[in-house]
Amino acid sequence: MPGIARAGGPSGPLAGLRTALSLLGASAGFRPLYDIDTERRRTDALAACAAVPTLLTALHRLGEGLEPVEPRDDLPYAANYLYMLSGTEPEPERARAVERYLISTVDHGFNASTFTARVITSTCADLAACLVGAVGALSGPLHGGAPSRALDTLDAISTPDRIDAWIRERVRAGERIMGFGHPVYRTEDPRSRMLRGVARSFGGPLVDFAVQVEEQMEAILAELKPGRELHTNVEFYAGVVMELCGLPRAMFTPTFAAARVVGWSGNILEQAEDSKIIRPAARYVGPPPPQPVPTV
Repeated sequence: MPGIARAGGPSGPLAGLRTALSLLGASAGFRPLYDIDTERRRTDALAACAAVPTLLTALHRLGEGLEPVEPRDDLPYAANYLYMLSGTEPEPERARAVERYLISTVDHGFNASTFTARVITSTCADLAACLVGAVGALSGPLHGGAPSRALDTLDAISTPDRIDAWIRERVRAGERIMGFGHPVYRTEDPRSRMLRGVARSFGGPLVDFAVQVEEQMEAILAELKPGRELHTNVEFYAGVVMELCGLPRAMFTPTFAAARVVGWSGNILEQAEDSKIIRPAARYVGPPPPQPVPTV
C-alpha cells in the first residue's frame, strides 16, 4: 500500500483508493447489487462512505513515510478528516471552511464520475466496483484533477504585473486555463462564489492575488473569446481554500473524492432500483464501405 501512495504525485492517494475500495468490497463481502436487497445496498454504501476519508488520509501519510492516524468519533466529519491528515486537531475556522467545500461538492448532476457510477450500477455489479469506476473518472485532470492545477496557474503567473501577458499568451496558443469555464454553467459558478467568500474570510496575499487574477482573467477572456461566458468554476477557489486550510496539493482531488463518494453512493442506490441496463446507441459516421461490397 505505501508503494501505491507514492506513485504518481497528486494522483497517488486516489490511485491507491481504487485498489483499497476493491479490497474493501472483497473483504467485506460486497455482493452484486442484483443479488441483495435495498437495505443491504444501503449498508454497503454507508460502509464505503465511512471508509473513504480514512483510507485517503492513511494512504497520504504512508506515502510521506508517516503512520496513519486513527479517526476520532468525537470530531465532526471535516475536522476528523483534517485531524487524520495532519495528526493535530484543526482550528474551527479551517474545519468549517473544508466542511463548506465538501458540502458544495457532494453531488452535481450527471457529471462524468457520477454517470460512470450509474452505468456500472446498471449492470448490477457490486457497490465497490461502481465506486472504483467513479474514482477512475474523477482522477482525470478535466474533472476532479483541476483544483491543484488551478493553483499551479497562480504559481506560474507569480506576480500581478505578469497576469495580462501570461493569460493572453495561453489563450492565443489555444491552451486550457484550469479553474475557468464549465461545461454546464454559462454564468458564475455559484459554488465558486461561495468559496470566494470563504477565501476572503481568511484574507492574505494569496486571496488578494487570486481575486486579482480572476478579475483580469475574466476581462481578457471576454475580450478574446466574446460570447463564451468563461468564469471561474469551483476548482479555482477550491484550490485556494484548501491551500489556506493546510491541505497538501496531493490531497486536493482526493478531498473532492471524500465528498463526492456520498453523492456517488446516493446515485448508485437510486440507479440500482431500475432493472434496465444503460446502453447508449451509436451511429457509424465513418467512410462508406467499398461499392460493391467484395464477396471474397
